[in-house]
Amino acid sequence: MATHESTLIEKFLFRIAKQWIAGDTMEEALRSARDANKRGMDAIINKLGEHMVSKDQVSDTVSEYLTLVSNLRRAKISGGISVKPTQAGLSKSLEYCAENLEKIIEKASASQSFVWIDMESSEYTDETIKIYLELFERYERLGIAVQANLKRTEQDLKMLLEHGAKVRLVKGAYRESKKTAYKTRHEVDENYKKLVKTLFSDGNEFAIATHDSRMIELATSLSKNHEKKFEFQMLKGIRDELKPLLIKGGFAISEYIPYGTNWLPYSIRRLKERKRNILLLGSSFLHSHRV
Repeated sequence: MATHESTLIEKFLFRIAKQWIAGDTMEEALRSARDANKRGMDAIINKLGEHMVSKDQVSDTVSEYLTLVSNLRRAKISGGISVKPTQAGLSKSLEYCAENLEKIIEKASASQSFVWIDMESSEYTDETIKIYLELFERYERLGIAVQANLKRTEQDLKMLLEHGAKVRLVKGAYRESKKTAYKTRHEVDENYKKLVKTLFSDGNEFAIATHDSRMIELATSLSKNHEKKFEFQMLKGIRDELKPLLIKGGFAISEYIPYGTNWLPYSIRRLKERKRNILLLGSSFLHSHRV
């Protein structure tokens, strides 16, 4: 009975996940990316999966990203990719991860594709920042995500901006302890606002990655007094009614497009991240189906 129930739940979640995941294959992701370009947005493609411990798994994932970068260039898709450090071997060692990431970044930089390094749970934050800063010295088209739910991020952001880093600001989706993270929505939102203001005062090239209208309004308001190169980033399938309005207003938008068979843990985390995501997803679903 439990297996039957879990299968039904999985089927239900898959119907939801299809809104923000391109599909199982790279070709489906490229199709979504071409669609994003047609609608005036850049595309950021991410292969689902994380916490890889086997070298074969890491090697296969790195190879897939290398193929993905080649296909982006061949298809003349505007945008880039986003990679999780544990996909590149961070669970094995910092050096192994840096070596694998550099292979991907080097190939991407040759075809003018931007690479974002995703931020994972706080146990990896120090190593991720260290790898980013080392690689950023050699590769210009490289960005790093920081998470507003972590208490340390205010200091991390200041330090990264002193190095000229290109930063994507997200709210954060990983389960963290009270010691390391803000736990209430209000606390996370207040910290996000503070970090947005820091980006506009001290940043140069950055991304406001949120679906929250209040944060988007704050960024558009700050942009009137601070001439900065920045973009909004949103998941495929969420806030599709807002994206064309922002484009019409002259703002740059990138659509974050995940793909792969490992969609279930990712989707559960996205829903747990903010209960509001369920409402946003429902709203986007209704708009897309004209109900």
